Amino acid sequence: MTVFRIAPAVADAFPGTLIALVTATGLRGRDTWPDTGAALEALEQQLADGTWQPAGETDPRIEAWHTAYRSFGTNPRRIRPSVDALGRRMAKKGTLPRINPAVDSYNAVSAQHGLPAGAFDLDHVTGDVDIRYADGSEEFTPLGAPETVENPKPGEIIYADTTGVLTRHWNHRDAHRTRVTEDSTHVAFVLETLHAARDGHLLKTAAEELHGLLLPHTDRTRVHYLSPGQPEATA
Repeated sequence: MTVFRIAPAVADAFPGTLIALVTATGLRGRDTWPDTGAALEALEQQLADGTWQPAGETDPRIEAWHTAYRSFGTNPRRIRPSVDALGRRMAKKGTLPRINPAVDSYNAVSAQHGLPAGAFDLDHVTGDVDIRYADGSEEFTPLGAPETVENPKPGEIIYADTTGVLTRHWNHRDAHRTRVTEDSTHVAFVLETLHAARDGHLLKTAAEELHGLLLPHTDRTRVHYLSPGQPEATA
């Protein structure tokens, strides 16, 4: 069992935070996931038809993350929030990447709803996970760069377990160690907003959609929520 926890200092600085934690046990990532494929294709078709477009940096959902990044010293136009980078890539290429069904599922939900999303293979997480300010001594190995070791800047918001950093700049980039592959069977997915009063309903809709995509391909899946008022949940 892994506890996800919002640190008090982060809760105080971002009181509107709401995080959906969608857990899956017995995930079957080598199955064919037709609903996920259909969701990706539908979104791409809507973009091609001009009936929908990804949230851009002037959208309030993206602006909030840019403001948060600047608050801890990160330039969001150089190091972009994941949902911003994903939307820009989709707008440019007209498609979303195909990685594996689990990752494709959260990418589809993230792009559609303009909310950051990510996932961690819990079999490679050590201890509990804290969403906290970095002290700068932690180590991070970026996804796709297993020989690289970085240190976050002191004051940068990170997801961290007892071994190291799982995401830098809150939700810019995931760690290589806890990446989700076709063989991952115990996974925690996260969806995030900084404005629960405005976008909480959107987050909950997105979480239920992701839950629905996962449901046929896992033994058990549940949705939990973290907030300053309820800062812990168990995956």
